[in-house]
Amino acid sequence: MTYGYKKEVSLTFDETLEKAKSELAKEGFGILTEINVKETLKKKLDKDYDNYVILGACNPPFAYEALTIEKEIGLLLPCNVIIFEENERVFVSAVLPTVAMNVADNTALAELAEKVEEKLKRAIDEV
Repeated sequence: MTYGYKKEVSLTFDETLEKAKSELAKEGFGILTEINVKETLKKKLDKDYDNYVILGACNPPFAYEALTIEKEIGLLLPCNVIIFEENERVFVSAVLPTVAMNVADNTALAELAEKVEEKLKRAIDEV
């Protein structure tokens, strides 16, 4: 099952991270969390890992609408976007809200997820 929308980019890892944040902002997303997986794994487990950052992106109007439809949808928020490096290639990927929110089996949420997904895909396409 495909649950993410991924793109390989020709930028450096750091450039991709900054560009992703910028493009998400253009689509109305703020970054609630930023987890540097590489640093965390080194610090907590003394394990080396590739460059990998998880951004918790939130579009406040859509988040509010989702929460008014179904309070427990917060379990699936925010929308995660990842930037990672693998074999000297850099990728940016976003969760597909239509897949993630499908577990709620709620027509109103499904319609909202489509709108959010369009914005996330546009942001990824512009990186």
